[in-house]
Amino acid sequence: MQKLLIIAGIALVLAGFLWPWLSRLGLGRLPGDIIFRGETTQIYFPIVTCLILSAVLSLAFWLFNR
Repeated sequence: MQKLLIIAGIALVLAGFLWPWLSRLGLGRLPGDIIFRGETTQIYFPIVTCLILSAVLSLAFWLFNR
């Protein structure tokens, strides 16, 4: 469990450092992501982005545990 938490922490730090370059990939603005814009509020549901990230992470963990 400790090893998993350390790896997750390192992954989050790396994602934070790489965010300027990762945001250029277009994640978060994919077709199927839902945005509700009101007069004073904006609500965002990144459904397709979450599905793609889930599939990629599932494949990576499956390959890692193989």
